[in-house]
Amino acid sequence: MLLQHIKPGEMVLEAKGITKRFPGVIANDQIDFAIKAGEIHAILGENGAGKSTLMKILFGQYQPDEGEIFLGGQKVKFNSPLDAIDRGIGMVHQHRKLVPAHTVIENIILGHPRAGKILDYKRTTREIHDLCDKFGFLIDIKAKVWQLSEGEKQIVEILKALYRGAELLIMDEPTAALTPIETEKLLTSIKAMSQDNLAIVPFITHKLPIVLSISDRITVLRHGKVVSCIETKQATEKSLATALVGREVIFNVKRAKAEKGETILKVENLSALSDKGVRALNKVSFSIRNGEIFGVAGVSGNGQRELVECLAGLREMEEGRIVLDDHDITTASSYDRWRLGMGYIPADRNHLGSIADFSLVENMTMNYYFDKAYQHRGTLDYQRIRTLTEEIIAEYGVKTPNADVKAKNLSGGNLQKFILARVLSRSPRLVIVDLPTQGLDIGAIEFVRNKLNEAKFEDTAVLLISEDLDEIFSLSDWIAPIYEGQFMGIIPAEEAHRESVGAMMAGISMAEDGQ
Repeated sequence: MLLQHIKPGEMVLEAKGITKRFPGVIANDQIDFAIKAGEIHAILGENGAGKSTLMKILFGQYQPDEGEIFLGGQKVKFNSPLDAIDRGIGMVHQHRKLVPAHTVIENIILGHPRAGKILDYKRTTREIHDLCDKFGFLIDIKAKVWQLSEGEKQIVEILKALYRGAELLIMDEPTAALTPIETEKLLTSIKAMSQDNLAIVPFITHKLPIVLSISDRITVLRHGKVVSCIETKQATEKSLATALVGREVIFNVKRAKAEKGETILKVENLSALSDKGVRALNKVSFSIRNGEIFGVAGVSGNGQRELVECLAGLREMEEGRIVLDDHDITTASSYDRWRLGMGYIPADRNHLGSIADFSLVENMTMNYYFDKAYQHRGTLDYQRIRTLTEEIIAEYGVKTPNADVKAKNLSGGNLQKFILARVLSRSPRLVIVDLPTQGLDIGAIEFVRNKLNEAKFEDTAVLLISEDLDEIFSLSDWIAPIYEGQFMGIIPAEEAHRESVGAMMAGISMAEDGQ
């Protein structure tokens, strides 16, 4: 351990001139970064900015092609994550590295030398309880991981690192899958850890309010380079967004008050089972009118997937009724639903929203193969589809050399733009959008939200499924927090408050408003 004698305010880690090249790209280009004991130094950057590469270099997963790393004033080289862990660096991964069937305690000590050949269960339990008390973590350490919420799983990852003696904690998108209440609790614990002399490096893509509320300093990466390193007190959301993207960003689209149009979708007492045979939706009822966005807010795993799949005709309903534009589609096929004017933008753009090895022209046929206007003598008219694809690429600003590029070669943001364009180009009566900006950077998020808002003003009914409260509040005319397969209420956007919606997402009952 090189960090055990570091005092508050002293330098913990310095990275100088870090450069990492991959075929055809420089992921990190002469990056300088430093963090002191007791400091929270956030690294902010869009997808592809070089955050993940730098994070992996600091944790020993990658070796830099150029540059040096100093830990506690001594030059070090990490040949593996084990080297970094041994020197007091811990990593909290966005995608959990936990064993669901094991308990919290078992996950924390798994593979840890301190556990010894024979586990001293009482000592281990006491030590973990002490860590929880010290930093305000509330968790049943005897529970199985599969029984935990996303927030509790995040706590387990943090405890794993702390139990191994981490004094520098790297956190990858620490609040990505948490409810507002869980986020608030985690931020409180992060501040407590920094006050205990830990150095903390959160890597964040676009949650600027989180960065501003938690950090002491902020380093912004763009195209693999450091474009800004400032004290947090000198930063604003606007200045950070401009540094991230290189231009001014409009965060919130202009949401006009929804006019009461005709009902496009009506869902009555919809119930469905999960893949495990457990009831995932329990008598859900709601309706959406043309020209409005109905936002379903919730943490992943509370029935959103089953709801979307039932509406799209991809999952069998246990009971209930679905009406689209006065057509009862309860037992209709997906094909019939598309022909009646339903559009669907799935959360998984790589596997459900596109065919990776097909060109963009071929992918365009997914929403046009049944349209006689794009057929010629019983076969697809590829020339017309190619012309449409090229027009859409230009209109939506999809960055691609041509329409023959395979879908798998597009970036996440450009692939999402293409899928959005493919669906909206048919002017659907109803469009279902599931996590439309998940994993996107600020520029792509801004574009997608604006397009959804435009669809609403063209009299399309929009069902928005999102885990991002900023997105829900920015776009929705009605907000329905979902918890364990049930709507906790249906609230007009102008009457909704972040605190109450966040509480309802966590299952805390509030006064319900009817639609």
